[in-house]
Amino acid sequence: MSAAETVRGAAIRGERVDLGGRCLRIVRAGPDDGQPLVLLEHGAFGCAADWAVVQERLAVKGLRSLAYDRAGLGHSDPGPRPRDGRAILADAERLLDRLGEDRPLVVVGHSMGGLMARLFTLARPERVLGLVLVDAMTPDVIRLPAGREAIGSFAGVLRLAGVGADLGLMRPVALITGNLIGLTGSAATEKRRIHASAPHARGAADEVASWAAISEQAGAADLPPALPVAVITAGGERRRPWLKKLQTVPALASEHGYVEHVARATHASLLGPRFADPVVRGVEHVLARR
Repeated sequence: MSAAETVRGAAIRGERVDLGGRCLRIVRAGPDDGQPLVLLEHGAFGCAADWAVVQERLAVKGLRSLAYDRAGLGHSDPGPRPRDGRAILADAERLLDRLGEDRPLVVVGHSMGGLMARLFTLARPERVLGLVLVDAMTPDVIRLPAGREAIGSFAGVLRLAGVGADLGLMRPVALITGNLIGLTGSAATEKRRIHASAPHARGAADEVASWAAISEQAGAADLPPALPVAVITAGGERRRPWLKKLQTVPALASEHGYVEHVARATHASLLGPRFADPVVRGVEHVLARR
């Protein structure tokens, strides 16, 4: 389908792929030359637009990438509940199958998307060349009292956002908080529009409601020690040391691990124009060890 397609009256970037009665929106970038594919998993309340800058910079390096909106988010149709890791993994596998994508993968996850990226890697180790975790959540976060409390509060905020969006109250909010990444052009417009969407907020709330189950599924096994793992975090090494300690565990346990703490970057701006290069370096790191 063309980029001129509309969903809920809004033009979309990329295309929508039919999984059999429902569609997921994808955005592809970079040369289609048979090289490994970089699969990008966005965070909670995120969408494919979050990866626009990273995709541009990967393309400059000659790397092919695929970002997509998970079911119920962005411009993708809702999927069956619960929206736990098994459902998300099944969608990702079906999406790649429908696209005829059978090449090796580098899987990249931001924030909550780190759990999805880890789960995919554990489920399909024969396909995954390496894992890049971008200020990612880990299965251990939900086990901490502070983590459980923060995730519960976030779920409540998302439910309120859905109600507010139904009333049109999220439109002015989206002008302020809808593009903390620093996107430009059509990706920025799209991000703000999605940020104000009631279906998007409800879809995100469904995912966050399954955070504990997703964490358990993603943490059911250790990553293979030989798997190259890059961890990129927002802020200097001393910022939130308790979280950084958890975030860096996968890279430190890898025989080919890489860690970079990006000073002055925030959780969102790490994907934007100022700080996206470390994410690309993480991808290059794992590819260099294949």
